[in-house]
Amino acid sequence: MRVTDLIERKRDGGALTRDEWTALMRYYAAGDIPDYQMAAMAMAVYFRGMEDAEIEGLTAAMLESGERLSLGHLGRPRVDKHSTGGVGDKVSLVLAPLVAACGVAVPMMSGRALGHTGGTLDKLEAIPGFRTDLSLDRAVAQLERLGCVLIGQTDAIAPADRRLYALRGATATVPAIPLIAASIMSKKLAEDLTGLVLDVTTGAGAFMTRLEDSLALARTMIALGERRGCRTVALLTDMDAPLGVACGNAVEVEESIALLRGGGPDDVREVTLALATEMLLVAGVAADAAAARARAVRALTSGDALEMFGRIVVAQGGPVGLVDAPAAHLAAAPVRRVIAADRDGFIQRVEPRVVGSAIITLGGGRSRTTDAVDPAVGVLVHVRPGARVAAGDPLLTILARSEAGAAAAASELAVAVSLAEAPPPARALISHRVTAAGVEELPGTVTH
Repeated sequence: MRVTDLIERKRDGGALTRDEWTALMRYYAAGDIPDYQMAAMAMAVYFRGMEDAEIEGLTAAMLESGERLSLGHLGRPRVDKHSTGGVGDKVSLVLAPLVAACGVAVPMMSGRALGHTGGTLDKLEAIPGFRTDLSLDRAVAQLERLGCVLIGQTDAIAPADRRLYALRGATATVPAIPLIAASIMSKKLAEDLTGLVLDVTTGAGAFMTRLEDSLALARTMIALGERRGCRTVALLTDMDAPLGVACGNAVEVEESIALLRGGGPDDVREVTLALATEMLLVAGVAADAAAARARAVRALTSGDALEMFGRIVVAQGGPVGLVDAPAAHLAAAPVRRVIAADRDGFIQRVEPRVVGSAIITLGGGRSRTTDAVDPAVGVLVHVRPGARVAAGDPLLTILARSEAGAAAAASELAVAVSLAEAPPPARALISHRVTAAGVEELPGTVTH
């Protein structure tokens, strides 16, 4: 097999066989194919796409490149959730303990910041001492004991994807539907799940900015899951503005704890409850959507989900008192700078990619895969599209390590919020539900 021949074929619109994808990913995982050749292949896929059989072959190749969990002995349904990414998306931190508190095993495997989007692992590691690099044996033991574990992709799980995931972020090939689908599903199928719920974000802050692309991605991933016996459902959620108020790592942990205490932003709460409802349904522990949502609401309002999160934090090396006094444990940025409205008007847009880019400038994200992440920095978004503001009202607060950092971020954020004399059209927070049976539009969901 000559790698250049495979790159050339894909570049020219041809297809690779399953055996060729298997060999390509095996050699890449072993370090026998250099990053520059795999970057060329990723770019060829970005422009030329992949046939369904190729996507299946690539997913299988990534899955088979490593080990898999075996969780049938748990004696309860195993369900995970995956979000395709955004800015301010801290839903996993609330959702995992919430669903686990309802009696479902949640082996949640997450990723790091990719491009302008935040990463669940970076948020969790803003908690002092929190370990996301657990061995598979330790992860299984925690699932047996608590019913939930929050981990990153280990060297043992889909190692071919692990390398390619990092490479995509550094080569501007993240938004390729086949690569996204294969990456996500190879990791999720390795978890021995009985069900999977996908949060497919759509809008300016998502990798899929167009509805039709989000639907195509959802259908592709659902087909991959269902073919392997994993019941898979997707919700399309809005990422045309940052989700919630807190954007950054430590501040998102703090906002997550507020949500687990029954407070927090309404949009994050609604997305979390909608995804929890779907997870309980695919787990088979609720008769219908109304019963599933009611069960999730009880776990949230009773304090059961908060207690579960506290137990997970301690089990994975974090501080005992985090949920009681998060500010005492989480890093705080020493510099705060407010960006205020310069006139009266209605918020027309809050550009999530600009916010995400500013967080990278502050040090809270990565430009290169080797960059360290500062957990303290971030941006607080005080307004939503459609809100009326007066001159002098705060729009954003920059959380910076230094005055120079704050100034650099302020320069970027000067174009993040736009005002108009009339509010923009409302957007559905949760627009569609996608299953193997088809696509259902969801009227009447919360808008912003």
